[in-house]
Amino acid sequence: MPEVTRERLTRLPKAELHVHLDGSLRPRTMLELAAEQGVPLPHDDAETLGRYMHVDEATDLVGYLERFAVSLSVMQSADALERIAYELAEDAAAENVRWIEVRFCPALNTEEGLTLEEALEAPLAGLARAREDFGIMSGVIVCALRNHDSAESLRLAELAVDYLDRGVVAFDLAGAEDGHPPTEHADAFDYAAEHDLPITIHAGEAFGPESIALAIHRCHARRIGHGTRLQEDPDLLHFVRDFRIPLEICPTSNVQTGATRTLATHPIRTYYDRGLVVTVSTDNRLMSGVSLTDEFEALHRDLDFDWEELVDVARMSFQSAFLSWPEKLALLAIVDEEIGRISLEG
Repeated sequence: MPEVTRERLTRLPKAELHVHLDGSLRPRTMLELAAEQGVPLPHDDAETLGRYMHVDEATDLVGYLERFAVSLSVMQSADALERIAYELAEDAAAENVRWIEVRFCPALNTEEGLTLEEALEAPLAGLARAREDFGIMSGVIVCALRNHDSAESLRLAELAVDYLDRGVVAFDLAGAEDGHPPTEHADAFDYAAEHDLPITIHAGEAFGPESIALAIHRCHARRIGHGTRLQEDPDLLHFVRDFRIPLEICPTSNVQTGATRTLATHPIRTYYDRGLVVTVSTDNRLMSGVSLTDEFEALHRDLDFDWEELVDVARMSFQSAFLSWPEKLALLAIVDEEIGRISLEG
């Protein structure tokens, strides 16, 4: 069996299904945008700002989310949004991510006058430009927020449906989970489902498995963001396994938010061994201070995933992508050929 090395993991074709645009900026870009826009930042050099934005002292999801006010302060223009999306795709392509689904809430980028449509079109343009320059395929997931009004969520679902054939691939619900069940936004999920827009929902991260059950059984979720606490309900776990509902797992972020105590105790090992569909993502490359290669390396280092298991996880990520079936088959054929070559090397 091939040895698991950093170089081999970097070359492994990967898909990233759960990464937030407003959590994945380059610190230097933040400084440049702040200077252009006259926005104050907590620090004025990239290294110190990067350390500040890396959340390592939060004890829960709410604490983890506090840094986003800083990144959002420089994300209120179309040019900034396009640049940030382009650079995120560039960074992902550098570690051989072939498909990336970038999620964000356009309602948070309208403070300086952008319309929802303009706030959505700018990242789509950046991702399209990155595909031309780096070959990385991509889609956007429109997020509604749990603690915002349900009318806004419905408007965002309508927006996502309008752009379904123009780069949007799914609809999501994010934000503080405790006290905000997904059913509060049922109208938005019903609208998305009625218009054949795939749905993924953050659930089982900062609240128990009942949050996952509501997402699946009441809100039409076809994938689950995080799902860390699924293990607390064996019957639901079996349902998720048997009906092949993918989990978008972000190991480092899950430790930072307190969803799991350490990487070594993360339930992804149990989920994988019990036959669930598990995928791996960074969540927020800036706040979590990780690349997707880092996350795969952590699975090997802390949870004893071997090369064949890591390849299996990578393939499950491609299989779970919100891509059309023909596109998925074509991409998997390319990925499998490349994995075969890497695996045969000494």
